[in-house]
Amino acid sequence: MLTHAQVWSAIDRLAARAGLSASGLAKRAGLDPTTFNKSKRITPQGRARWPSTESIAKALSATGTPFDAFVTLIEPGSAGGAVKPVPLLGFAEAGNGGYFDDGGIPAGAGWDEFAFPAVNDEHAYALEISGQSMEPAYRDGDIIVVSPSAPVRRGDRVVVRTRAGEVMAKELLRKTAKAIELKSLNVAHPDHSIPATEVMWIARIVWASQ
Repeated sequence: MLTHAQVWSAIDRLAARAGLSASGLAKRAGLDPTTFNKSKRITPQGRARWPSTESIAKALSATGTPFDAFVTLIEPGSAGGAVKPVPLLGFAEAGNGGYFDDGGIPAGAGWDEFAFPAVNDEHAYALEISGQSMEPAYRDGDIIVVSPSAPVRRGDRVVVRTRAGEVMAKELLRKTAKAIELKSLNVAHPDHSIPATEVMWIARIVWASQ
């Protein structure tokens, strides 16, 4: 018997295979961005809400996935592979208070989830890019997965949060006891040199949907 949880898990796996969040998959399929969100899977009265066959068909068409491949995603341990949900937040929101602790670990409410195929850091999280300021490296709607525990080396793409609340994605050029030097991903924007005392945390980007 097909269960409510199996169908929604298959949609999460479908999104992950395409490098998208649930809302990203809905947008690509031409649906309301909230169609596949966690909050839409249970009604306010606590009853299970199933995705419509039309919404599933549009998602399969948008990702070029045949129906028989979607069926394999329904079965646990299937060819779709295991996925682990990681917290997901819009990049523009990451600078607001309440989403991270002082060490750059996700905290508080307001996070969504992104079904990611494999992650070794229990504190890893995902950010959804908005706007064109990081093109061509990252485009509007792309998802990046960030690992707070991964070692950071010169040449890595990183997310940095300053004590003033600014969050940016850059390439690490140099890190010393006094400052970190960052290269902008968009040539139209200047590079940055930030005093170490102004950096709250820095974390490596370990994956990005492309």
